[in-house]
Amino acid sequence: MASSKDSFGTRGKLEVGGRALGIYRLATLAERAGLDVARLPFSLKILLENLLRHEDGLNVTPESIEALASWAGTTAAGGEARESARRAQIAFSPARILMQDFTGVPVVADLAAMRDAMVALGGDPEAVQPQVPAELVIDHSIIADFSARPDALARNSELEFARNQERYKFLRWGQQAFRTLKVVPPNTGICHQVNLEHLARVVFDEGREAFPDTLLGTDSHTTMVNGLSVLGWGVGGIEAEAAMLGEPVTMLVPDVVGFKLTGELAEGSTATDLVLTVTELLRKHGVVGKFVEFYGDGVARVALYNRATIGNMSPEYGSTCAIFPIDQQTLRYMRFTGRSPEHVALVEAYAKEQGLWHDPGNEPVYSEHVELDLASVEPSLAGPARPQDRVPLRRAKVAFGESLAKMLGEGAGAAPRRVPVGTGGHEDYEIGHGDVVIAAITSCTNTSNPEVMVAAGLLAKHAVERGLAVKPWVKTSLAPGSKVVMDYYDRAGLTPYLEKLGFGLVGFGCTTCIGNSGPLLAGVSEAVAAGNLAVVSVLSGNRNFEGRINPDVRMNYLASPPLVVAYALAGTMDCDITSEPLGTGADGQPVHLADVWPTSEEVASVVSDAIAADMFEKSYSAVFRGDERWAGLDVPQGEQYSWGGTSTYVRRPPYFDAMPEVPAPVRDIRGARALARLGDSVTTDHISPAGNIRKDGPAGAWLVDNGVEPPDFNSYGSRRGNHEVMVRGTFANIRLRNQLAPGTEGGFTTFFPTGEQTTIYDAAMRYQQAGTPLVVLAGKEYGSGSSRDWAAKGTALLGVRAVLAESFERIHRSNLVGMGILPLQFLPGDSAEKLGLTGSEVFDIEGLEAAGPGALPSRLTVRAGDQVFEMALRVDTPVEADYFSHGGILPFVLRQLCKRSAPSGEPGGSG
Repeated sequence: MASSKDSFGTRGKLEVGGRALGIYRLATLAERAGLDVARLPFSLKILLENLLRHEDGLNVTPESIEALASWAGTTAAGGEARESARRAQIAFSPARILMQDFTGVPVVADLAAMRDAMVALGGDPEAVQPQVPAELVIDHSIIADFSARPDALARNSELEFARNQERYKFLRWGQQAFRTLKVVPPNTGICHQVNLEHLARVVFDEGREAFPDTLLGTDSHTTMVNGLSVLGWGVGGIEAEAAMLGEPVTMLVPDVVGFKLTGELAEGSTATDLVLTVTELLRKHGVVGKFVEFYGDGVARVALYNRATIGNMSPEYGSTCAIFPIDQQTLRYMRFTGRSPEHVALVEAYAKEQGLWHDPGNEPVYSEHVELDLASVEPSLAGPARPQDRVPLRRAKVAFGESLAKMLGEGAGAAPRRVPVGTGGHEDYEIGHGDVVIAAITSCTNTSNPEVMVAAGLLAKHAVERGLAVKPWVKTSLAPGSKVVMDYYDRAGLTPYLEKLGFGLVGFGCTTCIGNSGPLLAGVSEAVAAGNLAVVSVLSGNRNFEGRINPDVRMNYLASPPLVVAYALAGTMDCDITSEPLGTGADGQPVHLADVWPTSEEVASVVSDAIAADMFEKSYSAVFRGDERWAGLDVPQGEQYSWGGTSTYVRRPPYFDAMPEVPAPVRDIRGARALARLGDSVTTDHISPAGNIRKDGPAGAWLVDNGVEPPDFNSYGSRRGNHEVMVRGTFANIRLRNQLAPGTEGGFTTFFPTGEQTTIYDAAMRYQQAGTPLVVLAGKEYGSGSSRDWAAKGTALLGVRAVLAESFERIHRSNLVGMGILPLQFLPGDSAEKLGLTGSEVFDIEGLEAAGPGALPSRLTVRAGDQVFEMALRVDTPVEADYFSHGGILPFVLRQLCKRSAPSGEPGGSG
């Protein structure tokens, strides 16, 4: 239970279900401070309650509470008062932390290494302990190696455990060593869907206190739970670790964009179409780093699982969160997913008491406004490389042709190229540009939504009944984010039809959406390489960045689950499926999309008949138990982890090696060289190691040297607990275009002292041996995409001291600071190109030393060859300045823990 100074006397009691629970009443604050708290946006009311409950006079003061509480009034007034409120710094303390295994393993590894470092500094290793509940769901490790066969799930699960036993043992150790860490075992579901359906509380009940459920997640799509009115967002693993250890997240009071919804979705449009429309609209509006909040009459007509789909893709339009208020839809979904009647009653009572209940007639004050008539949403997909590039389905064929011509550098009328695929049997065929080689129903984004999942099953049923079949070159797969999906598919009798088309269960995990698509069908990869073909994937996911889905697939489209099935039937993007047939039926007649598309009434009937709360209760009754393989793991014991010196999966990270008790003074950067010069929209997928490990790269060479053969490489994600592999894979994405190595694609650069081209890793190591610091030059939206902490960790381990970019995505900028890397932003009108920077210059970055101890300036001077210019230093808060001064957030937290855990006057004490 929080211990608050409660300067405003807001602590009171909420009577519900015969119990009296302590709450910090917002209405009392409004009365005593004379502020218009009622018109605050929903999300800011949650932050305000968080401040009231955690007021300690240090991180949270009465002044910071008043600054946030006055936001609505000052925003309405405008001018200087509004700017003052926006510049106010607040400290947010989440109620819990959510992790998936790719990001969770390095978090647990860092915590284990912090325990070792704590002992070295004379502190108590037990002091390194999560201070808030932490929940880790293993969902990123299963790969769709086998598909479209009855034993696909069993085979994929066997391979998953064989590949990941070291990691799983380590996570089991962490679950035992850290009291508040819970682990959801493999093949249970995707973390965001498990969170939505089971873990999320909406309102926490601690026995004596009630307060809003809030969280930080180590995956950017944590925002999915915003659809359930839970405030949370994705952060890097390093920031999550600090929050887990009791450090509040410092932030400036955000702008809140009010998104007004009116009308109702038209027949034939799905939640996926809606979210792609929202993504396009908000990307154009510009919401990076802002909160988005939905309101208006249309909110009540958006089902909860549709809200979750919208919230899930918040990172794709760049907002910190995208939240819906609490209303009857919230309560209906909680009952629907098996939450207890007592808890649902608490949520309703708390929301109404605190002004968190949605009232369409009371419009909050917002920074900006966006509006959408739901009736205007039309069937769509997005691609071929970015989620915000929405394409109306009616234009998909034309848009594909335009994208293909641009990609190939050929005229729109270029002759199609066909290449034979030899399968060794009678099914030999040809493929060409635009053929769909992957069709995957995958990802929490859509598998959490019964409407679109049932629509996919019904479309499959209609297609099978008409005699249609999937084209032979299409690899099909079904990877739901929850076991409940298969329960309602079975109950509705839809499973056999999906399996008939190859959409059989391959696992409960992210699979294709994160690059775990597995190999293409026999002979297809060879044909793609032989013809240099631009082939296509269609998936019901949230990310389609180039190089992410499969190394052989250059064009990737996001679509609703029923459209995934439809494109598997068509077999190509070079087809207008709104007018051209999907195929020929058993009667020899063409079958069109309209012939097999289910009506909304048909979908609603199946959802109503086939899904019940008892499914969720049964599925989650033993969510932390796991199967016999999980229970049978041989788990190490002890409060400190026994690192295996030969492990190629988990190694003690080097961030605390020889760390001094007191940080060294901040110095200017001199004599730096550029490791990379990159363009716009470089994502964390380009920076961070992700997907398959190539045998001809530095990471593959290291694994071979350490006795691992290429078939056993596994993915980068599975080896995120091994810094030796990860640093060698940083900036090694096969689609990275480094302008310092013209004519190359992938992780190459020029080592300027000799002028030779080499891998980025090898060049970085040679620069480190010479004592040369490094910088990276980039364009707009640097670091967009998933909240990959290794995009910052790997960059730091390569020796990069600063990134000079036109703009940064929120999470990656924070992660760079968290690893002691300077995020420098070109001033308006400036860029590397406009300043004539080639990247071959020697860089000096000045102004850090002049600021004095404990301070950082807002601008720094950069000398690059003959050029001298200023750049904005994007270390945005005083606490971030502390992190940077300590060499990163983890050394800062460790030093604070060490001071608190060791006696005064002894090593690690206050002396």
